[in-house]
Amino acid sequence: MSQAAFPALRLRRTRAAAWSRRLHAETVVTPADLIWPLFIVEGTGVEEPIATMPGVSRWSVDLIAKRALEARALGIPAIALFPNTPAGLRTEDGREALNPDNLMCRAIRAIKDAAPEIGVLTDVALDPYTAHGHDGLVDAAGYVLNDATKAVLVDQALNQARAGADIIAPSDMMDGRVTAIRAALEADGHVNVQIMAYAAKYASAFYGPFRDAVGSRGRLSGDKKSYQMDPGNGDEALREVALDLAEGADSVMVKPGLAYLDIIWRVKQAFQVPVFAYQVSGEYAMIEAAVAAGAGDRDALVLETMTAFKRAGCAGVLSYHAPHAARLLGR
Repeated sequence: MSQAAFPALRLRRTRAAAWSRRLHAETVVTPADLIWPLFIVEGTGVEEPIATMPGVSRWSVDLIAKRALEARALGIPAIALFPNTPAGLRTEDGREALNPDNLMCRAIRAIKDAAPEIGVLTDVALDPYTAHGHDGLVDAAGYVLNDATKAVLVDQALNQARAGADIIAPSDMMDGRVTAIRAALEADGHVNVQIMAYAAKYASAFYGPFRDAVGSRGRLSGDKKSYQMDPGNGDEALREVALDLAEGADSVMVKPGLAYLDIIWRVKQAFQVPVFAYQVSGEYAMIEAAVAAGAGDRDALVLETMTAFKRAGCAGVLSYHAPHAARLLGR
């Protein structure tokens, strides 16, 4: 790279005025880059604040529909849904996931009735439905069975697609599930339903507040290290992404986000496909804790992290700060 030398070249010259900084910005974030994750709970008119995620609540189906209207007004194009299934409906086999009138399906229909132009992303995994808190079916030793789980995930995906889901997002990390889900969607006529694969989902310490939100933390037996990825592995993430793309994923996700910016960058550079990050519950909670302690400014922290995701190569970000970020970006 050949450039002039100082003082002919002063890099601060283009930073001197706000208009110039905007003109020369390499990375720009807009509300259209955001997906808003929401938690669903039974009842009517219910808002349940989540203690470990200050500012985030579980919403009953009727109020989820109002959040969709809010997203539309803010320019957020899509919502991601996660149910807190009642304890009495959680079973060893997670059969409530296949109920066409479960919390997830009712919320999908309510959103599509209220704001049909809002995209609905649905989580495909069994952990919100199982008594043991794992993402799949387990054997007598507690090992999560891949192929038996995959068959249930296919039926779960079809159940959600029939309810009106726009993006099926399998987060279970079972081998081969994208192929099976794609084939089932095609055969059932859902040719335009997308698959956003949780392709590189790590066995992370940042998921704790999420497990509180969906009611699975106290139920989980053991850990998820036999199917989620080792945080130290980067090359394996590229293999996972390559497999999911070959099986028919339209986009891929890296989860968590900030601790894995290098993985996002590597995936984007290697495959040049739409890559999404999930700024997970623990990341959200850390920002809120910093704000509460007076250690940081929420607005600045939220916008800087969103910019980091985009700079790393993300097409979009799932974030609990999505509505706050959209309001800031819309100013």
